Amino acid sequence: MKIIMFGHKRIPSREGGVEIVVEELSTRMVQLGHKVLCLNRDGHHVSGREFDTDALREYRGVLLKRVPTLDKKGLAAVSSSFFGAIYAAFSGVDVVHIHAEGPAFMCWLPKLLGKKVVVTVHGLDWQRQKWQKGFGSKYIHAGEKMAVRFADEIIVLSRNVQLYFRETYGRETKWIPNGVRKPEIEDARHITEDYGLKKDEYILFLGRLVPEKGVHYLLDAFRHVKTDKKLVIAGGVSDSDDYARMLNEQAQKDDRVIMTGFIQGQTLAELYSNAYVYVQPSDVEGMPLTLLEAMSYGNCCVVSDIPECTEVVEDKAVVFPRGDISALKSCLQRLCDDPVQAETYKKEAQSFICEKYNWDDVTEKTLELYR
Repeated sequence: MKIIMFGHKRIPSREGGVEIVVEELSTRMVQLGHKVLCLNRDGHHVSGREFDTDALREYRGVLLKRVPTLDKKGLAAVSSSFFGAIYAAFSGVDVVHIHAEGPAFMCWLPKLLGKKVVVTVHGLDWQRQKWQKGFGSKYIHAGEKMAVRFADEIIVLSRNVQLYFRETYGRETKWIPNGVRKPEIEDARHITEDYGLKKDEYILFLGRLVPEKGVHYLLDAFRHVKTDKKLVIAGGVSDSDDYARMLNEQAQKDDRVIMTGFIQGQTLAELYSNAYVYVQPSDVEGMPLTLLEAMSYGNCCVVSDIPECTEVVEDKAVVFPRGDISALKSCLQRLCDDPVQAETYKKEAQSFICEKYNWDDVTEKTLELYR
């Protein structure tokens, strides 16, 4: 089959979960003999131009094309999906696969010109704080409704979102959760040199520094935990400078907190490999890939009780009520005081998550939907 994907920022890039999904799917589809073109946004990396990479035309067999983009807050996704939809509509492909609710606003155009259209809803984006009001909020809601009306198939990542579409629109969707690959465990080398971190001596959060990730809960809770362990907050800013400044002010009150900024490559693998506990304190998620990755490295995880997290971990992680700082503090204190309990979760995490979520299975289910 000939397939076009758009709605992501850029691949290869770890700018967010959508980009990881697009990369994993497209490269596997190419290995299976399909032709895939990914329409990358123009512009700079979301965490800063210092992370920009060369504009490739091909990556692991996947064809890449940059589409015109207004690289301004609130307009990048709108403009790139507009031009991406025009390109896809007039191309000779079999399937147009659009990722995320905002870009789905344009799904009517390739549909109008006879293309089969699949939309993946990576999460209910209108729940995120930056899309609570104004043009962005209206655009996200409109994109959701366009997907319901025009998409041949809608993929959702959680049962909770599947229920939302059924109850809100009477629209059936396909549940195809994300996958994860079993990684190589890395010794602490770069993280020791750069941050003084050693195995099991730190608690880790990794993700974009945006309000819905709940990092402010974690900082508040950790401040009251009696431990010599560090807290590492690893992540870049995404249209949330004011929030990031607030987090940095919080972090400065506790010399055990390390803010690394955006992390990738070997350093990222080492952070996952050597953490004592991984924390996902989110208010809103689609399906948190960082949580899948943390468990794939054999981490003891602490997660908020939103369905998108509890569906993933089942009984293989510690769960606390969303936004409950006191409960989060108690969970962290208990694990710091009881390494045997933490080790029990560690032993079960990797085999459980890697058997439950597999990228090859995800790819085959997606291709079957195309067929």
